[in-house]
Amino acid sequence: MPDQQPSARPEGRAPMTDQEIEAAYVAAPPRLDGPVTLAPYDPRWPEAYAALAARIGERLAPLAHRVDHAGSTSVPGLPAKPVLDLVLTVPDPADEDAYVPALAPLGLRLVIREPDWYAHRLLRGAPAHPAADAVNLHVFPEDCPETARMLRFRGHLRADGADRDRQRARQARAVRAELDVHAAISGREERGGGGHPAPGGVRAEGLTRPGGWVRMCPEPDSNRNRARR
Repeated sequence: MPDQQPSARPEGRAPMTDQEIEAAYVAAPPRLDGPVTLAPYDPRWPEAYAALAARIGERLAPLAHRVDHAGSTSVPGLPAKPVLDLVLTVPDPADEDAYVPALAPLGLRLVIREPDWYAHRLLRGAPAHPAADAVNLHVFPEDCPETARMLRFRGHLRADGADRDRQRARQARAVRAELDVHAAISGREERGGGGHPAPGGVRAEGLTRPGGWVRMCPEPDSNRNRARR
C-alpha cells in the first residue's frame, strides 16, 4: 500500500492526538490499560532474537533487508517487559506486499501503519520462544534516523554501566508512576467516579496506543513513546 504522505516525520510536528494514535491501527485498536511490569534480564533474550531473525531472513530472501535487536531486551543486565523489539530495515516499508505476506506464516501480522513517521510499520506476533511473551517487529527504510538513534543508544547502554544503571532506575520510576496511576483509577472507580486523564497520557478509560514499544532512551519525540507501549 503506497504512502500518500512524506515518509519522514516533519521536524517540529505537533504531538499526536488521541485520534491520530487510534487511526494508526490497521484494525480495531486493543485496550492497553493494564500496568506495565518489568522482568529481570533474561540471558535467553538474545537467543530468542537470533532464532526469530534467522526465520525472518529465510522468509524474506531475496529481499534486501536487515534485522536488528532493539529495546531493553537487547541490553544485557537491563530489566524489560518480556517482549522482543526487532527492527526490520527494508528498501521501502510502504511496499507491504514485499514483506507482510511472507512473514504471515511466522505469526507476524501488520497492526500499525504510520506513513508520516519514516513510513513506519509495526507487525506483532508470538516469538515461539519460552523467554518472551510477544514480539514487536518495527519496519523502517534504509538509512532511517530513527533506526540509527535506537541502535546508537543500545550500543551506548551496552558499553556504559553507569548509564545502564541510570536507565534501570528510570524504568523503575516509570513503572512505579504507572502503578500509582492505576491505583488511583481503581480507587476512583470503586467510589463510583468516571475515567479521567492521568499523568503521562494514560487515561482511566484505557485509551489505546499504537505499538508495544516503551522507548529505551529519553531522546526527542516523547509523544511517540506514549504512542507505543
